[in-house]
Amino acid sequence: MTDSAAQPDPAFNLELSEDVRDIRDWVHGFARDVIRPAAAEWDEREETPWPILREAAKIGLYSLDFYANQWLEPTGVGIPVAYEELYWGDPGIALALTGTTLAAVAVAANGSQEQLFEWAPQMFGTADDIKLGAFCSSEPDAGSDVAAIRTRARYDEARDEWVLNGTKTWATNGGIADVHVVVASVEPELGARGQATFVVPPGTPGLRQGQKFSKHGIRASHTAEVILDDVRVPGRCLLGGKEALDERLARAREGRHSRGQAAMRTFEASRPAVGAMAVGCARAAFEYARDYATERTQFGRPIADNQGVAFQLADMATRIDAARLLVWRAAWMARNGKDFEQAEGSMSKLFASETATWVTQNAIRIVGGNGYTKDYPVERWHRDATIFTIFEGASEIQRLIIGRSVTGLPVR
Repeated sequence: MTDSAAQPDPAFNLELSEDVRDIRDWVHGFARDVIRPAAAEWDEREETPWPILREAAKIGLYSLDFYANQWLEPTGVGIPVAYEELYWGDPGIALALTGTTLAAVAVAANGSQEQLFEWAPQMFGTADDIKLGAFCSSEPDAGSDVAAIRTRARYDEARDEWVLNGTKTWATNGGIADVHVVVASVEPELGARGQATFVVPPGTPGLRQGQKFSKHGIRASHTAEVILDDVRVPGRCLLGGKEALDERLARAREGRHSRGQAAMRTFEASRPAVGAMAVGCARAAFEYARDYATERTQFGRPIADNQGVAFQLADMATRIDAARLLVWRAAWMARNGKDFEQAEGSMSKLFASETATWVTQNAIRIVGGNGYTKDYPVERWHRDATIFTIFEGASEIQRLIIGRSVTGLPVR
């Protein structure tokens, strides 16, 4: 072995910077002192926790500047670290605080810099005037199958307007948001390659909320249908612009490669963030189960002294750490412009979300009968964890993407 080979690479460093550690501690304090004490109440109420959003906005936690600074953090782990702490506090309230970012990511992934600067501030507002954003992709018959989207966008050339018609479902902040970002089909015969993404400005006629869903978990986050009935938006609301869309459609008609699907570009960018959400939820359940097991005595000793419980806790801790590292790797790759050649983004979301459901289920088992009641938070965390294996690409879809990447074979 040469001397150079024996030397460690100084560029490889898993230690968080001082700035990221400061953000982590700041967000953790808010999650501990503001979010956790209110979690059970807002889960029961099934309402958007506006008072908590206002508290977050007052200190700059719910703001465009905060999320933009974390997205731009040089190592890429700013958002995962912040999200882990928020979702450690409570996934439902945390999603109410972060749901707007998916709409902002959709604008960033599909639009121009000018469009991002125009619309992103209108999704957050100010501490005195809070705004929300909603990303609308899924439909009653088109969830993971984004190619089946039926919402139609028709261009009215005489007025330079796009006319949107259709129904979206499972939209976080759907119908109550100030800005809606909508994926629609321009040329249905081209499938997903014939789609585009549009911004619907505040107060646009024809957009209304449909059914609001009563959910199994994340109940403090508003989820609803969004109905679009002859919704007219100016031509500038087409993300990326019409010239780029026309070029992309022309390539698709000729069977040439395009830069990806409108909805999938958004999901690819957000998968490590969803993985971080799952890590936070899993960590909360693990820590509660660990503390319970060291304090709860049976037969004269703590239950954690039993090998069966200790081994469960060991596996929980190990899987959480592994999930976190997968998330950090994917986030670092995305921030540094490295392609997910082995579907690293999907790997991070798949493993972290499956870890969250597994850890929370085992936390209930460790806490025992108490854990099955609403008097103990592990019951709520288990309900909340389920969503991570479903939204923004179900686990089965992630496995298809990973399988396609590692084998090079097309998905049938």
